[in-house]
Amino acid sequence: MRIGTLAERTGTSRRLLRYYEEQGLIGSQRSANGYRDYAESCVDKVIQIRGLLDAGLPTRVIREVLPCMDTPRAIRISAPTEETVALLEGERDRMAERIRFLERNRAAISEYLVAVREAQAEGAPQTPNSAEAAVSA
Repeated sequence: MRIGTLAERTGTSRRLLRYYEEQGLIGSQRSANGYRDYAESCVDKVIQIRGLLDAGLPTRVIREVLPCMDTPRAIRISAPTEETVALLEGERDRMAERIRFLERNRAAISEYLVAVREAQAEGAPQTPNSAEAAVSA
């Protein structure tokens, strides 16, 4: 696929896609007319890259861990620095905390939905305050 299609499908600008390629995070083939041609697998890879960048990982670390994400059983270690290890440990811990937070929010929303459905079944008016009262009861 051409760069415009990849940009559209991933919500990533063409400029960023070129940057990812310069950093060795994704690759493309050049067609006869010189246009970049990306494999279908680049869609998922770009989404992974964006997530890792959003998490605060630098591109040099992403370049090391990205191959492991496709084939986690075939991990290749290329002399990671202590800084890289600490960065990955910190990111793992932040993800675990976010997961705990999301699980608490999911439980609260589930309770809210139960209260709303009970109120619907009883024919009570649908206001947020009545559902909140049911959840806190």
